[in-house]
This record gives sequence, C-alpha cells and structure tokens, in this order.
Amino acid sequence: MAPLNLLKAWLKSLRGGQRALLPGVQVGQARANAEALQAGLDLSSDGIVLLDNTGRVVAFNSCAQALMHSPLGNLQGADFWNAVPEEIADEYRSAAEQALLETGSHTFAVRHAFEDQWVNYCLRRHADGLLVTLKDVSAIHRASRLLRSSEACNQTLFDAHPQAMWLFDTGSRHMLAANHAAAALYGMAPEALGALFVESLFPDGEGGALLDSLPPSDFQQEMRLCTQKKANGERMLVELSCSSVQWALRPAVLVSVADVGARHLADAHLSRLNEELEMRIEQATGELQRSRGELQAFTSAMLHELKAPLHVVDGFATTLAERHGAALDAQGHHYLARIQASSLQLARLIDDLRTLTYLPSMPMTPERVDLAPVCQRLMDELHKREPARHLVLEMEPALPLVCDKNQISLALACLLDNAWKFTSRREQSWIRVGLMPGKNSAEIVLSVSDNGAGFDAAYTGKLFTAFERLHASVDFPGTGLGLAIVKRVAQLHGGEVWAVAADKGGASFFMSLPQNPQDADSVSGSPSAA
Repeated sequence: MAPLNLLKAWLKSLRGGQRALLPGVQVGQARANAEALQAGLDLSSDGIVLLDNTGRVVAFNSCAQALMHSPLGNLQGADFWNAVPEEIADEYRSAAEQALLETGSHTFAVRHAFEDQWVNYCLRRHADGLLVTLKDVSAIHRASRLLRSSEACNQTLFDAHPQAMWLFDTGSRHMLAANHAAAALYGMAPEALGALFVESLFPDGEGGALLDSLPPSDFQQEMRLCTQKKANGERMLVELSCSSVQWALRPAVLVSVADVGARHLADAHLSRLNEELEMRIEQATGELQRSRGELQAFTSAMLHELKAPLHVVDGFATTLAERHGAALDAQGHHYLARIQASSLQLARLIDDLRTLTYLPSMPMTPERVDLAPVCQRLMDELHKREPARHLVLEMEPALPLVCDKNQISLALACLLDNAWKFTSRREQSWIRVGLMPGKNSAEIVLSVSDNGAGFDAAYTGKLFTAFERLHASVDFPGTGLGLAIVKRVAQLHGGEVWAVAADKGGASFFMSLPQNPQDADSVSGSPSAA
C-alpha cells in the first residue's frame, strides 16, 4: 500500500496549497512527494492508476497504460472511464459505480480479442479517491480454458464409455456421477442413479462392509466380486474395479462395473464339462488299457500258437530231407527247399512281430553305452551267415551314447542287417556308422550309411511303415518290419527317424536321440575301417 500512502501525502500537500501560498520549501516537498509516488508506481509489476474523488487520473504507471489499451495519448487528468476503451466503459461502468457505492470495491476481467489478452481490473475506494490495479491474467485464463476443455473431454469420454462406471464421494458416499452404460445396466436414468447413495445399490447391507474394506488413502485397481441390484429389484453378480480419483477437487472413488453373472455361469458349465471330459478320458484310458492288455494277450497266444505248428512243419521238412532226400528228384528237392525257406521266413516274421509288439512294454533303462563294440559284434554275426562276403565297416573307435542299450542294440541290428542285405550285389561294399550333433546340444544323431541298392526318394515316407517294401522279396528277402522297429525305438527314446537316398546308389538312415547336455559328447574325426 506504499503507493496509496504516497498518494495521501501528495493530496495533502495539494490541499494545503489551495488554502495559502506554499513557501518554497513546501513546494519542493510536494514535488519530491510526487516524484517518489511515481517511482513507487513504476516499481510495481502490476498496472496501477490513482484517481481522485471525481474519478480523474492523478497518477499511473507505464504497466497500467499498456494494459488499459487506452485510446488517449496522455492519461493525466482524464476521466478514468474515458481513458479505457469505449466498449469496456459501456459494459462495466454502471456495475462498477454501483458496487463502489455499496461495498467500496469491484473487480472485473476484460478480454482484448486482438491481442488475446485478459486483464483483471480491481477498483477500491479510499478517503482521497480510487485505487485501480490492473493485472495480466492471460496465462490463468488460458490454463482455465484448457482445464475446462479437458474436463469436457473427460466428461464426454466418461459418458460415452461402453463400460458401466460411476463415482461416489469418499466421505459421504453420495453418488457424484454415472455414465449412460451404468444407467442402462441398473435400469434407471443417469440423473436418478447419480442422486443415490452407494449403499442403495447393494442388497441386504452388503455395500457398507465392502466399501469399508477399501484402502483409506489413494489406491488403484481394487477388485471386488459382489452382488448388486437393479431398479426392478433383480440381483446381478458383478465385478467392481475401484480407483481413488479427484472429482471437482473432492476425493472420490471411480467404480467400473462388469456384469459377470453370465461368465460365472459359463465357467461353471465349463467346469462341469471338464469334469465330464476327465471322467470320459479316464474311462477311455481304462478301456484302452484293457483292450491293449487283451490285444497283447491275443498277440502272444497267436504268435505262440503259430510258432508250434511252424516248428512241426520245419521239423518234418528236415526229416524228409535227411531220410528220403535220395528218393526225391530235382523238382522234389526244389519244393522241399521252398518249404524250409518259407518256414524260416515265417519264423523271422513271428519274431519281428513279437519284438514290435512288446517294445512299448519293455523297461527303459538309459545308460552310457559305447556302440562301437555293439556294432562290431553284430557285424561278426552277419559275417558268420555269409563268410564269403567282403565288406568294410567304417566307424570311430568309440561311439558314446546315452540310451537304453537293449533297444538301441535291436535298432542297430535292424539297420546293419538292412545295409548288409542291400549291399550284397556290390563287389566292393561298405557300411558307415557314426554319431553327429543334432539340432541342439541336447541331441545326438546316429547314422548308418551304405553304398547298396538305395531306394526311390519319392517313396521315402513309406520306408518306416510296417510291411512296406520298396524292393521285391525275391531280390532282397526280409520281413518288412526292420525299419518299423527302428522307428519305434526312436520314438520310445523321444527321437525321430529319417532316410536320405544317395544320387549314385546307397542310402543313409538317421535316428535322433535326446541326451542330457552333461552326458552328450561332441562327435568329430574321420572314420576308421574295421
């Protein structure tokens, strides 16, 4: 209020000068007071205009002159309402004069459209006239405009949101607002819903206990499952998602409501279906196990019953050859040889069928095995069957592998027998056995390759199917079950099998076998002849 005090001192000196001529000292003092007053006004960051009791300007600062946008060049001595733009005087003069008479002060805000500037005028009466302060409040008005725009946008989003939502006051628990989706959910108008207390939405006093359980301070996404009632009294199972917010500068809770009755009914129905499905699976599993047991019993009995008459046929054929061979002509010896060969073929088929049938029930005992001695033993047995054959076996001195020894030995015997058979017409034949890394460090691939007759790549998919033959049995005899046994062994180990035909004859068969990383050895080096 320093400018006002200076004004009082200045006016006092003027009044004294009107009563008598002022001595030179008094005139100098008045001039000093006026200069001090102007200096004080110029120091203010707001616009200040001092008016006498007649409403004329007696002092002002440069900030006030800029904010007033006055049409006058000099404000000194001008009537205040003539000093401001005409449209401001027309709009605010009457109300300001009335308010000054009644309360002694009046405030209004003016917008200068061209500059997009808002100026706040504050008029206050004192004993010697009026004090007018002007303040640039453009930033406040722009922030207020943005705030109102944001609030309007939020309100629009709130009203149009498809999720049912409502707000209530934290203290009074009175509903503050509800959107259209909430009104449709509860079956009442948004205004009627917004006039309720929260507890009225809950049946049998459930609302009080639930709301009391919410955290007392700021919180986000508190989920509650409860029952609510509609306007017609119908109850519904809902899931409430509650979050603390500020609504119109008041602490409130925003509640999102989801009708989950249908979902819970669907979950209950799905649960019943799952129980029924599990029961059916259990029953089907039991029936499958019983059928499998019956099939195994039947297969065992059938193979046993087939083996007995087969031994009889082979025994009589052998006796016939020993006792009456001299009496038979060439045709008779041919028939007898065919009988013995067919008996041997049928015996091998029965053995392979028994092996293929009982493989899944064989105990699995993984252990660390060196396949090199196993391969050598199997090749020695093949050489005993055909001592005249000359074949080179190429393999590393050691072939370490983690597997079930009995099953892998069986699969390796089938692969080597297959390679031995299809290289029989080669003058210089070889079989190569090796190990190589698989798709990752937990897998090793066993490979058996040969330079035999090979196969047509178009029929690769049939190679590992039981009784599928890509060559005539007259050319390359066999049961047609060897590669099916290899595939079953690989599957029991959790691996796969595949084959690749060479361009100039020969074939390579592969079996992937999962390994534990700490048990699998890296495989490298050149093959050696055995």
